[in-house]
Amino acid sequence: MKFSSKLPDVGTSIFSVMTQLAQEHGAINLAQGFPDFDPPANLTEALVRHAAATGQQQYAPMPGLLRLRELISQKTAALYHVPAPNPATDITITSGATEGLYAVLAATVRPGDEVLVLEPAYDLYGPAIRLQGGTPVYVPLLLPSFRPDWDRVAVSLTPRTRLVLLNTPHNPSGAVLTTQDFDTLAGLLENTDTLVLSDEVYEHLVFDGQAHRSVLQHPALAERAFVLSSFGKTYHATGWKVGYCIAPALLTAEVRRVHQFLTFSVSTPTQHALADVLAHADHYRELPAFYQQKRDLFVDLLRGTGFELLPAAGAYFLLARYAALAPHESDTEFARRLTREAGVAVVPVSAFYHDGRDEGLVRFCFAKKAETLQEATARLHAFSKRYV
Repeated sequence: MKFSSKLPDVGTSIFSVMTQLAQEHGAINLAQGFPDFDPPANLTEALVRHAAATGQQQYAPMPGLLRLRELISQKTAALYHVPAPNPATDITITSGATEGLYAVLAATVRPGDEVLVLEPAYDLYGPAIRLQGGTPVYVPLLLPSFRPDWDRVAVSLTPRTRLVLLNTPHNPSGAVLTTQDFDTLAGLLENTDTLVLSDEVYEHLVFDGQAHRSVLQHPALAERAFVLSSFGKTYHATGWKVGYCIAPALLTAEVRRVHQFLTFSVSTPTQHALADVLAHADHYRELPAFYQQKRDLFVDLLRGTGFELLPAAGAYFLLARYAALAPHESDTEFARRLTREAGVAVVPVSAFYHDGRDEGLVRFCFAKKAETLQEATARLHAFSKRYV
């Protein structure tokens, strides 16, 4: 039998690879982006309660529970001071932001279309675009700030550009987009039919007194934008795989056309549990301080290890240069050796570039208990004594 792969150049995700390597060597996993602590107790208690409740074991409505969508609408309006999205027509509950992203791309991208991607970028973006017959057009972010190069964006936009894909706060760098960035993008897209997909799953993880700026706050962009959010990131429950997509009614209708055949609906008890806790804003309003404390602790603990840390304004990752430890090694070689010899797993940043561009950077995830960060950095100090 002959069989031709649709993605012949795509292997196992680097996150799975590094996690497997960490397990093989008993390493502390600071590679994959998930917390090693539990969700809030009231959320898990709510899930247990709803999982046992009569009548909550069958399919939820395809767009998601109306109660949950209503609460998302209220939260969005209160946080971003924007008109409340219509729960009936503008909000769709998805099986994680990943399904939301795939549904948006499947709904909007046709063969021959181009999608502009700022990179480094999450490794799902490119393959998902290609599976729709589209072409990813990559525009490198400026280093070391990871700011958009709007001049390069301008020359990369063509009549075939169907979508511009944004990510703020940014994975892997933690950089955040500003109101000025959105003003610039809106000017570039004026008088075009180009859409915007804004991946904002780390919306509640912005530090140092800054506020998250959402595409929803820019009227000219909001009318052409899909915005993705993640309960998994907000409630330390990445394994629950629940997210949502906010978009104008016309665009939401297209997402739902795909969503209904992709997953149809998301776990009913889980949606009920999330609705129970979403009514209380304290948790997500306290997240910036919660994660900034972890970032600052990790930065302090890493002093003297030989890593040169880059600033992180948001998300729960830190990028680090390792030139003082291994000036001639590729980032992938170094990440693998660090896992084997130091017992700490990280992600090579070249995995976030479509062409494997190597800037000598690795990514740490600091969404961990204090004792995990302390043990990991103790191992890194012991490793670095050989070189620094």
